[in-house]
Amino acid sequence: MKFQRVLLLVMDGCGAGSAPDAAAFGDEGENLGDTLVHTARAAGGLRVPTLRRLGLGNLLDLAGGAPLPQAELAGSYGRLTETSQGGKDTVTGHWEMMGISVESRFPTYPKGFPADLMAEFERRIGRGTLGNVVSSGTVVIDQFGAEHMRTGSPIIYTSADSVFQIAAHEQLIPIEELYAICAQARALLTGDNSVQRVIARPFEGEPGAFKRTERRKDFPLEPPLNVLDKLHEAGVFTAGIGVIGELFGGRGFSFARRTGSNPEHHAATLQLLQDHNRGFFFVNHEDFDMLYGHRNDVPGFAGALEQFDGFVAETMAQLKATDLLLITADHGNDPTTPSTDHTREYAPLLAYSPGLTGGKDFAIRSTYADLGATVLSAFGLSAAPLPGTPLF
Repeated sequence: MKFQRVLLLVMDGCGAGSAPDAAAFGDEGENLGDTLVHTARAAGGLRVPTLRRLGLGNLLDLAGGAPLPQAELAGSYGRLTETSQGGKDTVTGHWEMMGISVESRFPTYPKGFPADLMAEFERRIGRGTLGNVVSSGTVVIDQFGAEHMRTGSPIIYTSADSVFQIAAHEQLIPIEELYAICAQARALLTGDNSVQRVIARPFEGEPGAFKRTERRKDFPLEPPLNVLDKLHEAGVFTAGIGVIGELFGGRGFSFARRTGSNPEHHAATLQLLQDHNRGFFFVNHEDFDMLYGHRNDVPGFAGALEQFDGFVAETMAQLKATDLLLITADHGNDPTTPSTDHTREYAPLLAYSPGLTGGKDFAIRSTYADLGATVLSAFGLSAAPLPGTPLF
């Protein structure tokens, strides 16, 4: 089927059950992820009537609510299997949605980055560095922030993902200088050290009260040919909201806006619907993952889901019969497990259009790339040579 507008909303970190290859990614035993189900159970149920009407309660046991009869569903539902082997992270998930299959793991650094690499990085930026540890961003700024203020040395840290993160106080290292330092890191991290993302992590405040700002910026590897390139070549207006544009290095987008929270992402989406009668709107809602999953905050995660449910209802009210809404996730981040890392999971799949009959069960699809294939098909384009099978 052809549509005039397609919205792809990504619930960052909202996995839909442990993936078949979860053990290969370190998810076993008590760290086996089932993000949405575990969150619903731990929260005593979720008040998400709109997502249930789209089929989420038929897809998953959300606790405290029975599946709706198929005839009462406005949307259709299923799960997507991640096939890319790059990692259980944001870039790998979003890239696969757009038809990029990563066949081997991106490098990770559980013991920090090699001394020779750090020495070259320091030479290039003309500063020393602090940290070089595996940690969370809030912990490292508390741990090294005061010393950073004394020395002017940026804080370097990584995680279970393939990331080189650089934290700096905005009053000490202005934001544009931090971005330039990140660009130096991106140029250095090639070959065997082709880290998936370099991330600027600015913060502000005083020792004991440091706080990260919303001027984070991602510097990913250059993506291969993907759905966004094909849309751009065909003249389709393509918008990226939130981190989306940065995940693809800005390529293929007619418009990109780096909003910083779920309410901002939603407001930007409504503005796109008001301003554009045709196009593909690709939106990442990161608060689930960034604010709550990584901090094992079940009440916060559940509250964000209920807030998002209201956003979806408002979005649906603006849609026409020629619009298609797709909702999914890029990976899991189960806030109920002892770990604070991402979890390798299926992604939920919800699809809605006022022009379609709901109640279809898509079952388990073989790749996230079915989303990109669906977007291309909606605009009358073929996915070939990219992977994926359209939903409709």
